[in-house]
Formats: sequence, structure tokens, C-alpha cells
Amino acid sequence: MNYDTTNLPMFYVAGISIRTINKDGQVGQDISALWQQFNQGKLADKLEDKEGSELYCVYTDYESDHNDYYTAILGCKVTSIEYLPEGFVGKAIPGQKYVLFTPEGEFPTNVGETWQYIWQSDLQRLYTADFDVYDLSNGFDKANVKVYVAID
Repeated sequence: MNYDTTNLPMFYVAGISIRTINKDGQVGQDISALWQQFNQGKLADKLEDKEGSELYCVYTDYESDHNDYYTAILGCKVTSIEYLPEGFVGKAIPGQKYVLFTPEGEFPTNVGETWQYIWQSDLQRLYTADFDVYDLSNGFDKANVKVYVAID
């Protein structure tokens, strides 16, 4: 698995969220439902302060680690989370050190395989905010994805 480390400054993400857990396929169902709701409702169009066209799926507010409940937020990078449309949540993603994975292979299977690798790895994860960045400019089937995992 190819990966690198990078330091990122703090930034904001706004979108819709769900509380989920990596158990019995629950996370896959929940995040699929978020994608469906986000795309069908054209929710990205409702965010006025977007930075770029990528979609972000943030994993945050962990109760303990990846085996317990956490919040998934699907949305966009924005300049501010002060005034959000009804039903949206905002989150400041901490400026810190991240391991950057670039999934290879067929989307979306490659993203799931990357997370399986991360969950089984010995990374010294912080469990503050981890996230996927989806560049869909070539279409959903040819998405370019980057996975960021906060580390110590």
C-alpha cells in the first residue's frame, strides 16, 4: 500500500452527517445512504462558501477508536461554517500531521480496501478527524480519491 505523510492546516467542512459504527456492514449502509441523500438533493449546490469541487467524507467524534461509534460527515470544504443551510453540520478539521493514502484499483472497492488496511495497521492514529477527498471531475466511476489519517 502506497502512502506518504503530510502536514495540513486547519480547514472547514460542511455537509450532512450520520452517527455510525464499523460493525456488521453498518458503516457501508450508512455512508451509502449519505451519498444518496447528498447527490439526490444536490446538496453541494446549497453551500455558498465552497472551496474547490471535491467532496469530503470526514470521520470524526470517535467514542474511542475505529471499532466504536463515530460521526461521518459528507460534504465540501468551505471557507466558513458560521452560516449553514438547515440540516447541515460544520466541522473544523484540525491542522496536524496526516498519513496520505492514494487508493489504487477500481472505485469504490479501492477505498474500502484502503480502510481495511488502515484498520489493521499499527499507525499511531489520533482519532481526531480522518477523511477521504473525492475528485469526481472525471465522473463517479473514475473518481480520484485520497485518504487522510491523523497521526501523532
